[in-house]
Amino acid sequence: MRKSLFLAAVVLMSAGCLAQKNPLVKKAKSYAMAETPDFSAARATIQEAIEAAPTAETYYWAGMIGYQELTQENYSQMMGNGVNQAKAGQAVEESYNYWLKADSLAMIPTLDKKGREVVDQKTRSNIAKKMLEYYKNQELVKYGIYLNEQRNYADAYQAFKMHVDMPDLPMIQDPKIQKDMPRDTTYEQYKYYAAIFAVQSEMHEEAVALLEEMKDGEYEAISCNQFLYQEYVALKDTAKFVETLQNAIVRFPQESWFLQNLINFYIFSGQEQTAVDYLAQAIEREPNVAQYHHIKGNLDENLGNAEAALADFDAALAIDPTLADAMAGKGRVYYNQAVKLNEAAATINDNKAYKKALAEMNEVFRKSLPFFEKAHEMDPTDRQFIQILKGLYYRFISEPGMEAKYNEMTEKLNNL
Repeated sequence: MRKSLFLAAVVLMSAGCLAQKNPLVKKAKSYAMAETPDFSAARATIQEAIEAAPTAETYYWAGMIGYQELTQENYSQMMGNGVNQAKAGQAVEESYNYWLKADSLAMIPTLDKKGREVVDQKTRSNIAKKMLEYYKNQELVKYGIYLNEQRNYADAYQAFKMHVDMPDLPMIQDPKIQKDMPRDTTYEQYKYYAAIFAVQSEMHEEAVALLEEMKDGEYEAISCNQFLYQEYVALKDTAKFVETLQNAIVRFPQESWFLQNLINFYIFSGQEQTAVDYLAQAIEREPNVAQYHHIKGNLDENLGNAEAALADFDAALAIDPTLADAMAGKGRVYYNQAVKLNEAAATINDNKAYKKALAEMNEVFRKSLPFFEKAHEMDPTDRQFIQILKGLYYRFISEPGMEAKYNEMTEKLNNL
């Protein structure tokens, strides 16, 4: 340690302790830097040194053991002997974490010989140089790629996250160093990979944190917002996933995926009028999507807007004449109207008025019949269409040909 540390009583004990334990640091260094390194012994020795003197300098040299092991692995690769990527990556992460601790200790002020508070800028500078080396050589990225290949997505996330966090570390804020750590497309790409690994690991909070940072950027912007929505769904944060969809609809008007998911949410949460409003927006953007009109017809019917529903189904069939569900939708509008007339008729006490109401009801049921017959022609295997037709034919069974049709539907149901 520097002589200035001995001038302050407050640091006298720690300085003396370091002086006693410096031999342990030297011994650890000798193990790590020997012609045939013994990294296990080096790590065991440096742990003794840390326990005796947990200083910035001790932690710095603890990190240097991993750095030295990485250097050895890289040299092995350069000599054509291959590289143990697991060992190299673990060494990088180990040294990274030791250096973070070393830097936090180096920022604790001590007194110089003039009694002024100073920080250990030399150690901080040394750490910054080594971190920059890791960053430029993409050591953590290499490890993350290896972990991804092993399907170890949680640790791959950690490796990539450590890499993208590096430019924001306190000891690396020197403008000269920052020039060598640009937040360019490659940086955004690695942040995106970290987010995907978090998604794959079901680390929802971690994934959200990264995706929130990226959602307004340009790199894979659509995918980032899609993943963000899905992560909020996994977290059951309704307010946030709705907000994500609403923002994405404005930003990516060409991407129907966001609008469709928002519409589905409003449908399944019982907010049908809001769903209709967004469907109108979807139709304005893509007027030739038959399913939009069909779904809007279903919702308009549920909301009691029968005429609007019929118009919606007609619009869907104009685009896709083979859309059996839209054809059945028209039949269902009349069928449900008839059901309501039947319920109203049950409350009538006057026999003449009751018979009149029943006649009106049957006419509306009859009005629904050709639409269900056409839907059945379009999709002969749909059980619901057959079931409804069976019921309608039974209702008019006394009329010519209806009994045969009833029997036909019965047989089809039995054979499904």
